[in-house]
Amino acid sequence: MGKSTIILAIESSCDDTGIAILRDRKVLSNLVATQEIHKQYGGVVPELASRAHQQNLIPALEEGLRRANISIQEIDAIAFARGPGLIGSLMVGVNFAKGLSLSLGKPLIEVNHIHAHVLAHLIEEDGAENPSFPFLCLTVSGGHTQLMMARTDDNLEIIGQTMDDAAGEAFDKAAKILGLPYPGGPLIDKYGQKGNPNAYEFPIPQISGYNFSFSGLKTSMLYFIRDRIKPDPDFIQKNLADICSSYQKTIIKFLLQKLIKASKELNCSNLAISGGVSANSLLRKEFELLGKKENCKTFIPRFEYCTDNAAMIGIAAYFKFHKKDFSDLNITPSARMD
Repeated sequence: MGKSTIILAIESSCDDTGIAILRDRKVLSNLVATQEIHKQYGGVVPELASRAHQQNLIPALEEGLRRANISIQEIDAIAFARGPGLIGSLMVGVNFAKGLSLSLGKPLIEVNHIHAHVLAHLIEEDGAENPSFPFLCLTVSGGHTQLMMARTDDNLEIIGQTMDDAAGEAFDKAAKILGLPYPGGPLIDKYGQKGNPNAYEFPIPQISGYNFSFSGLKTSMLYFIRDRIKPDPDFIQKNLADICSSYQKTIIKFLLQKLIKASKELNCSNLAISGGVSANSLLRKEFELLGKKENCKTFIPRFEYCTDNAAMIGIAAYFKFHKKDFSDLNITPSARMD
């Protein structure tokens, strides 16, 4: 049996500082330092995110090595998220990775953050089954909503994506309209679990093919609330759970309609979800029910691999390492990537 590969992975695309260490496809440690400071501003402040990454990376690295029981000299390669994301945040992670590469004499591996969300399904864990290729993956987060056909680890084709806002943004904007604190998506999920999903009707967007659109849904929520608080200023407080449940049901129904349409038309019965919104309890439940109804195999990552994390960067890098697909020190971050 050949020598195992140990990869140090860095994730800094937005406001979560991630450090992970993988031995082959198994995660030895996976740390995420969440930046609480953004809550008081109601959203991510890019400059503050960059500063927080600078403060978090070295302590996270030290703790990650300790938990993995690995010395820095045992690392075989350093992986990092090159993009897409906030350019300032990415710059911190990329430069940190380049500094480590230079000082340790270890190769650099750039990773596409979105590809990493998909490939997180290939992390090996005891008792967990990994999807076989090809599989369809619905990636849903605050910044991205994409439907991707994963044919191999390096052949990931976007077959559908949002034409405007991401699903996670639709959750967060609705939460803001309802007066809920940032980040609002998890709160809509929390309140929605106690409500009636059929209490109110929101229009499902009519978008052709496998693409998505959420701007109209956000607008319908805005008008819905505006029209109901005029006669009753306490409408939101009285009906919060039902509003959240009904709105959430509409988004998830729309997402899964597109996924099953692609599954049938492309004859692919391996289905996966990924990204921060895949932590949503209703999406997970409805996704599993859909799989049983349509006789498809469904794959959902563990919660810690749903939101931005470095383990997913590490697993994407593992496949690149064995192809010797390395980057040089001239590599720069990219806010938008193909």
